Amino acid sequence: MAGMRFGASPYIYICTRMRVRKTTLLPKEEYMRMLNMNLPEITRLIGETDYKQEIDELGTTFKGIDLIEVALSWNLAKEYQKIQEITPGTLKQFTRAYLHRWDIQNVLTILKGRLQGAKTGKIKEILIPAGSLDRIALDRLLAEESPDKIVEMLKGYRMYPQVFAREYPLSKESGSYSQLENELYKQFYSEIIAEAESGIKGGKLFLDFIRLEIDIKNVKTLFRLRADTFEEDARSMYIFGGTLSAADFVTLNTIKDQNEFIDALKGKIRQKSIIALLDELRNEKAIRDVESRLTRVQLDQMERMSKRNPISIHPILVYLEKKKYEVFNLRALARGKESKLPSEKIAEYLVV
Repeated sequence: MAGMRFGASPYIYICTRMRVRKTTLLPKEEYMRMLNMNLPEITRLIGETDYKQEIDELGTTFKGIDLIEVALSWNLAKEYQKIQEITPGTLKQFTRAYLHRWDIQNVLTILKGRLQGAKTGKIKEILIPAGSLDRIALDRLLAEESPDKIVEMLKGYRMYPQVFAREYPLSKESGSYSQLENELYKQFYSEIIAEAESGIKGGKLFLDFIRLEIDIKNVKTLFRLRADTFEEDARSMYIFGGTLSAADFVTLNTIKDQNEFIDALKGKIRQKSIIALLDELRNEKAIRDVESRLTRVQLDQMERMSKRNPISIHPILVYLEKKKYEVFNLRALARGKESKLPSEKIAEYLVV
């Protein structure tokens, strides 16, 4: 209960609510069942779960994969918004700060969609208005066809002066938003680390959670860079705030031999669960499998942190993450069935 001793009752209530909510998430067995279903059967099954209201309300307007996409997005946004409403005190502050990541994802989804010529309706289906940019603000951005005008409308947004003003012109020149995306997430983590270190009660536990997430992201990036034979300056991909220093990150990226790379990485990472997994990844070639297994380790470690600190920000963040991956899995299943992928191929994309 570290960091949350004052006025404990509201904190006990919300943390208990999150643990109860977590029990309603779909178990692994349900995903395995859905692998053997067709898309209409999956839609019916989803309509019998916590997504029933969205499936029923949207069923007269959308069909097939579109119905599932919109229902999942609406449900996730509604759930995140509700949690922000009922969360008290500093836990609300931490929760809101953590959910600002959706602003980045939503803006990038709109910009990339416009760059690729996607229809407005298709872009809107996968937006999650869970950050500071609500549904009305996102609709205004979607009303613009030009990426320049979209960025112009973001001038009042908190990350505009730090990132968009500097990086968007470079993105236009390169024709890619990858560097803009990197810088947005680096700024995001910089801001929530500053918030966690500002002296607010419970900040240390929030920081522990964030540092674990940054470690996992940096390790995933190192594996991805190896798979892509990335030759440019790796420092642009590094996120500050975790166990690895920028110098460690760059040095690790220069190691060509896989076993030498794993050994060196094990010497830099402090998380025992990550170290244990690294040995299992020595012969793993598929980057998707590497990332999926790292995500599972992250979720397992977050779960342990939550059990050690049952009245803290941890139970809330664990539920937010697990709910996100439930939607991710259902989306992967629906898209895989729509594309007529074999069940074993779809299973590779699931985080269970």
